Amino acid sequence: MNRETLLEILALARWTPSGDNTQPWRFEIVDDFQVAIHGHDTREHVVYDFQGHASHLAHGALLETLRLAATRYGLATEWAIKPDQPDTAPVYLVRFHPAGLTEDPLVPYITERAVERRAMPTTPLKDAHKEALIAAVGSSFRLQFFESLADRLAVARLLWNNAHLRLTCPEAYPVHRDVIEWNARYSKDRIPDQALGVDALTTRLMRWVMQSWKRVDFFNRHLGGTYLPRLQMDLIPGVACAAHLLLKPKRKPVHLEDYVRTGMAIQHLWLTASRLGLHLQPEMTPVIFRWYSQSGTDISATPAIDEGARKLAGQFDRLAQAAPDDAFAFLCRVGYCPPPAARSLRRDINSLDRGQSLMLDR
Repeated sequence: MNRETLLEILALARWTPSGDNTQPWRFEIVDDFQVAIHGHDTREHVVYDFQGHASHLAHGALLETLRLAATRYGLATEWAIKPDQPDTAPVYLVRFHPAGLTEDPLVPYITERAVERRAMPTTPLKDAHKEALIAAVGSSFRLQFFESLADRLAVARLLWNNAHLRLTCPEAYPVHRDVIEWNARYSKDRIPDQALGVDALTTRLMRWVMQSWKRVDFFNRHLGGTYLPRLQMDLIPGVACAAHLLLKPKRKPVHLEDYVRTGMAIQHLWLTASRLGLHLQPEMTPVIFRWYSQSGTDISATPAIDEGARKLAGQFDRLAQAAPDDAFAFLCRVGYCPPPAARSLRRDINSLDRGQSLMLDR
């Protein structure tokens, strides 16, 4: 294998999804058959990256994407976590070797996969598609479907309550402020405002309000500032879809590798959904707030936020008919619809270079 092939694989793998398009990895070519993925997490400044787990899921999704991308060139991959590295900055060593593989059917969907935040048709999932989604996550996970109108309304209520916490939490404000690229259809490192799923008036209001926490807090307290975004981004989409899917590990993740392998399953699920003509939107904050509650860790210096998160976790458990200690890894909604008109892109490959070894002459 030559270096150009390796660069093509990395250029394809960079389309892996990550929370708020953070892309928490950098690439280092060790030799023509091995790369080192230098991962990092955002736990120090992103409230949603609880103990770095959201980033670790993204690392796993990247490893799965690398595996799939390699099949385009007949290659197989082996990976290992470099020992004696902190979980805040893990290094994944990935080796490629010729195996005569044919291209995996999911490879064409690596770049087409996108987040759909708008309302989607409520066309029910086909039985064959449900079976394919279940198979996609493998034997280590269960996939729970919320399909009926009653189920979708119940999930929408969960999302409505969750969004109130999300939008009134002071610690979440810097994340929301920094993650949106305004007046944009596409963004290489954030979420373009045209992909948020809200109308133009709400977008303009959000942009003005989000210039300061003082302004956000005033609107939330006195002018019902959370209602329009919650209605358009959570309640209506929560009902307007084919189904919500909840990924449950059969064994509770504990170690870094557990979360990485869970991320691999999530990416395989997402790409399978894309192949089936489904679009997907992650709904991760209820899962993440439940992680906080399960561990007894405070989310905020505001006691009402943590009390609200505990109530939300109980609501989630009842919805999923689960025990408080059961593991949840990923919640999303899916539906059959055209591709979104706006989406996040990815950083250029050279900007993801750990050193100087990735430079391309193009």
